[in-house]
Amino acid sequence: MAVEYTLYNYQPSLAAAVIFIVLFGASTIAHVIQLTMKKTWYFIPFVIGGIFEAVGYVGRAMNATDDKGDWSINAYIIQSMLILLGPPFFAASIYMILGRIIRLTNGESHSVVRAKWITKIFVLGDVLSFLTQSGGGGILAKAKSLDEQKTGEHVIIVGLIIQVLFFGFFIIASGLFHYRINAYPTTRSQVINVPWQRYLYILYFASILILWRSIYRLAEYIQGAQGTLQKHEVYLYVFDATLMFLTCIVFNIFHPSSIISHKSLEEVPQEEMEFRN
Repeated sequence: MAVEYTLYNYQPSLAAAVIFIVLFGASTIAHVIQLTMKKTWYFIPFVIGGIFEAVGYVGRAMNATDDKGDWSINAYIIQSMLILLGPPFFAASIYMILGRIIRLTNGESHSVVRAKWITKIFVLGDVLSFLTQSGGGGILAKAKSLDEQKTGEHVIIVGLIIQVLFFGFFIIASGLFHYRINAYPTTRSQVINVPWQRYLYILYFASILILWRSIYRLAEYIQGAQGTLQKHEVYLYVFDATLMFLTCIVFNIFHPSSIISHKSLEEVPQEEMEFRN
């Protein structure tokens, strides 16, 4: 028996969507204030990711108010694209933080990737992942048949594999740098009064959350529209929305301005690098 194509395999929850609109909205507003006050402009992609998440759940809320089977395609496109593409923006800012920690500690010799290339390499992977996922999301959002839906899902799977591979490499690179600089500390890493090690652990935490979310998404699209993950909305909120909100809130609490001020590292003499709140 042929399976009928449908946008959702359930009626989206209005309450759940509204909760995460409020959560992502509040966290993103706080990030905008922190970014503006501390002038941490390299965190702009993170703010964009938060906006994507909040607006994406607005799309889900719009469809939750529609009768089952009569959902708005425009609202569906908003939620499917923005919720899918928010995390790559989070990742871009996280990559930049590691490069700044390496320069801050004068630990370039301990990094498997030169500091000036870290952001370029990993953001390139992020861009490839973003473009691939957005292309697949576009196909999926406009799909009018199961074949078109499967094509969109396959393209998204490729984008998610790219994201998982680059994020896995990033975690390994961060861990190796951390191990080496602990084993053979630089003079600067020992004398600066900056909690850079704490922020490496925060990077691990946030990176694992995003990696976990990406693996969930990969499994979701591999299973397809008739798989368990796409048939039950709860998985989206547990393994995507909640994990991404934790990523947002952890950087509200431990904002990177505490280790990197608005001045570039090159402008700050070594003896003046100190903890800034």
